[in-house]
Amino acid sequence: MRIREFSAELASRLKVAYAVRNVDLTSPGLTLVDGCAPRPGHILAARVDAIGHHNWLELATGRKATIYPGDEILLAFGERYAPDQYESRVPDVLGTSVDLVAAGGVAGEVLSRHGDMRPPTRLEPLGILADREGVPLDLRRYSVLAPFGLGDHPPVVCVVGTSMNAGKSTTAASVIRGLSRGGRRVAGIKITGTGAGGDPWMFRDSGAVVAADFTDGGYPTTAGIPVPELAELAQTLYHHAAAHDVEAVVMEIADGILQAETSALLEHPLVRELVDGVVLAAADAAGARYGAMHLRGLGLPVIAASGKLTQSQLAIREATAGMDAPVYTPGELAEAHVAQEILALANVARARRAGVLELGEAA
Repeated sequence: MRIREFSAELASRLKVAYAVRNVDLTSPGLTLVDGCAPRPGHILAARVDAIGHHNWLELATGRKATIYPGDEILLAFGERYAPDQYESRVPDVLGTSVDLVAAGGVAGEVLSRHGDMRPPTRLEPLGILADREGVPLDLRRYSVLAPFGLGDHPPVVCVVGTSMNAGKSTTAASVIRGLSRGGRRVAGIKITGTGAGGDPWMFRDSGAVVAADFTDGGYPTTAGIPVPELAELAQTLYHHAAAHDVEAVVMEIADGILQAETSALLEHPLVRELVDGVVLAAADAAGARYGAMHLRGLGLPVIAASGKLTQSQLAIREATAGMDAPVYTPGELAEAHVAQEILALANVARARRAGVLELGEAA
């Protein structure tokens, strides 16, 4: 393994990706190493070799910066599981090239891609960021999440989807908007996914007084991360949000309910302990009806549905015909009285779970 100085000159040239925005490049004794086996969360300095699908990089500021061959960037290794984009893994060895698998700043080795995706942008590794002894630094070292506290435990409205691009983030942002318009202090958190700033920015724009995601805990992606570790991360994100004196937390879980990590998380005791009510985002009526049945089979209270299906009045009618939960458009969820009703249903579900209310008793 070769150890080289991480120079201030290189640091000044780097385009720093969103996923690694909390890395302190001014820390003394930083080095670059090669010849080692990369791991998820290792921080990579690389030079753009050939532009492929991604011709831009989301910077720490959220700006989409155009990238060119020869540009030097800072990103992190992570797996990706995206049926409509890339499936990728962290390579066993740091070779002569790696792939840019997500514009938020994730490096890996592409295993498969959707038919609409071009081959990935290729990167030439400059080295993995390490300490003065050459020990690679893990991104979790730079977590900015507040430690667990003994404050209040605000209710959680959990947004999950039947698949990728079912409308989860829009649904979550709409609930946040409605609660905010109703005078509530609300937080938005996203506990799984691929590092990108779009969702946290949207949560803030919708009125969240605090917005955080897994990258704040030092995870560039959550694909392939052990489920118990993700469940603990969910708890940490929740307590981080609760420490900001909020009255409700809207929690998004990425990907679809059949994706491996999402499916396992929904059955994990730590996550089930958090979830008071579920708003299901679905792409179509069949997905909504199946998804609601599946979630209720896990003992999770589905209190509403939304998502892309609401673009069609026919789809809404088909969904409501087979569900006992209301279906709302994003615009309706953003209305204060609808979002307040969603929160009230979550509070009822929480009370029933705690044994305060009997089944069928009104709030």
